[in-house]
Amino acid sequence: MARILIVDDSPSQLLGIKRIVEKLGHEAITAEDGAQGVEVAKREIPDLILMDVQLSDGLSFNILNACKITCPVIFTTAFNKYLTEAFQYCSIDYLLKPISQERLCSAIRKYKTLRDHFVNSHEQFVNNNAALPDYLGRQPDYLGRQPDYLGRQQDRKRSRILVRRGIEFQTVRIEDAGYFFTEHKLIFLVDKENRKYMAEKSNLSELEDELDKNLFYRANRKYIINANYIKRFKPLEKSKISVELVLPVNEEIIISQENSASFKKWIGES
Repeated sequence: MARILIVDDSPSQLLGIKRIVEKLGHEAITAEDGAQGVEVAKREIPDLILMDVQLSDGLSFNILNACKITCPVIFTTAFNKYLTEAFQYCSIDYLLKPISQERLCSAIRKYKTLRDHFVNSHEQFVNNNAALPDYLGRQPDYLGRQPDYLGRQQDRKRSRILVRRGIEFQTVRIEDAGYFFTEHKLIFLVDKENRKYMAEKSNLSELEDELDKNLFYRANRKYIINANYIKRFKPLEKSKISVELVLPVNEEIIISQENSASFKKWIGES
């Protein structure tokens, strides 16, 4: 059973969604505007939020920015113009009103599928490392050093990434990502088959920290590239470098003068 917070300033919509949520066996918590939603979210700590985009006290995006919600969100609205902006947050679905019971049930099942996927992945990781000493989580010793194996665990880089294409979610193996790029404040992944996905990351800097730096390089503010998909590169004026990938890219990828030396060192070692 999940604890689901429903935020909607329409009493009839609020009641209708609440009934469906409870019919599915989940706990429903309600709020009638953004301010109340913030207070309830802080107090109840929901597993999932069903939230109208346009509330009586402003757009729900402002609320999410204010209280830094980290649980998944399903947006409900009568307008499709907010679709792109919605997925800059923790959104897993976008439902247009009037919302059918079938469509709402499908969105909540998607949440359960994603939750089960990550819970199972975590359990598998724990089981695979069951042989580690039982003091894995203890504090560093009196010299301030952490055990070697703990450092190795922290250095683990992601092997796959959660992406979406349309309204469907899936995972892509990280080595199959030819490059990442940002556009209109969204992060996209292009895989080895030149398929484009929206990556579930908020910015390139966050993503960069999770990638294997022997394989991926932050070319500039817009691109992160995979060494295995670099076709060639050439020098430009002022010591800049132009990189060509085996995959088509809409614009030239330029390495700045300041980063050209580090790029040459990286490509020679990767």
